[in-house]
Amino acid sequence: MNVSIRKAEQVDYKSLLPLFRQVHELHVSVRPDLYKENATPVVQGLFESQLSDDHQHIFVATLGDEVVGVIVTKEEEISENSFVKARKVFVINNLCVAEKHRKKGIAKRLPQYTFDFGKGLGVDSIELGVSEKNTSAIEFYESIGMTTKSRKMEFIVK
Repeated sequence: MNVSIRKAEQVDYKSLLPLFRQVHELHVSVRPDLYKENATPVVQGLFESQLSDDHQHIFVATLGDEVVGVIVTKEEEISENSFVKARKVFVINNLCVAEKHRKKGIAKRLPQYTFDFGKGLGVDSIELGVSEKNTSAIEFYESIGMTTKSRKMEFIVK
């Protein structure tokens, strides 16, 4: 299988929308109290603004001309203060592989590409958020060497 990874381009939007929709539908199913149903969770204007932002990077995995995966990232600077040290963090905001192309190693190649890209930027760490209920994603992230940094907890008042 000849998977290539490259920077996303404006012409990729229509191919990426089903992938963004897959991720959003998962979020809606896990936390309908936080996420609302939306057939277009990433509007074209947002996508284009991400592409033009020098601190955001979207990479796509392709098989031939078909877009089969995406990873959306953002560089963040943490300023030093009396509490924390200055750091440069590369945040993964979205990772998705088309359902029909899963279990083929594409999902491992996208983060590895991102890890290498982040190293080239001189980041201190690469981080992401994942729902506690998404156990398959947690297992996947652990399988590629990621560890739990912290846990965000809540008490829902209703």
